[in-house]
Amino acid sequence: MSLHRLNSITIGVPNVEDAKAYYEEFGLKPEESGWFSTLDGGHQLRIVYAPSRRLVGLSIGTDSVDDLYSIASRLSGLGLDSRLVDGKLVSNEPVTGVAVEIAVTARVVQPEVPATSYNGPRRAERGETRAPSLLREDRVRPRKLGHVVIGSTDQAASQRFFIEGIGLKVSDEVSGIAVFMRCSTDHHNILVQSAPVNFVHHTSWEVDDVDDVGRGAMHMLEDNPERHVWGMGRHFVGSNFFWYLRDPSGNFCEYYSDLDCIVEDALWKPEVWDGTRPESFMSWGPPMPPSFIEPEDLAALMVGAHGSP
Repeated sequence: MSLHRLNSITIGVPNVEDAKAYYEEFGLKPEESGWFSTLDGGHQLRIVYAPSRRLVGLSIGTDSVDDLYSIASRLSGLGLDSRLVDGKLVSNEPVTGVAVEIAVTARVVQPEVPATSYNGPRRAERGETRAPSLLREDRVRPRKLGHVVIGSTDQAASQRFFIEGIGLKVSDEVSGIAVFMRCSTDHHNILVQSAPVNFVHHTSWEVDDVDDVGRGAMHMLEDNPERHVWGMGRHFVGSNFFWYLRDPSGNFCEYYSDLDCIVEDALWKPEVWDGTRPESFMSWGPPMPPSFIEPEDLAALMVGAHGSP
């Protein structure tokens, strides 16, 4: 596909400085103009002020200027406006109001890293040494932004914008709850879930392996156990290891590794999963807390969206 990456996201929060301190501790590197960077993805998170937490904008990378005109034409066919600003196409997702930018950008090039040696039945790849992960002393730093999940009051309309308008492809779907969409070879980069109010559910950040998922989360929880949301576990849809934490504004953020990759579209068959069955959410791990689907501040967000009585 001509779309090839999730470039960046901008999140609005009421407590900007607290959020910045949190994401620096999470492993993102502070940069100029309020940006935070990952090891391989560059500037991928910007935090700005908003009265309540929300996804303000996201940027998707594409290969050529021709792609911008094709997307503009498709959006127009859906009755949606778009505009070229500084060589980038910008449109607003009509339900959530998220500003979506399509920009011609270079593809992410990630260095080849030898797989961590795991011993197992009939395998002794590691030889007579300790597991390499035990010797890591450096702080965990995310490799790249993997995906963002948006709650939408009109899931079908939001999906139509991203699929028919922007050109994302569907990887899988949880019936009545969410659709997993990709703008790269990753299983999903943007997920829209049905919700009673528009909000950002979580962001997800790739680390090297399952050991770094655990090391990263344990570091974040050492002095702040209240940050824990759900994990560690392994999703069925997408296959990735996960551990979810909560930032000071209530946004969930995920360390993940070992996500499915879809290099040849013809070889992947999207499936629809039953949202009432546990395996739609995980292969193994602790039970999913109810607050994962309906965050504890959801009622407050709804009041804020409709105004105080």
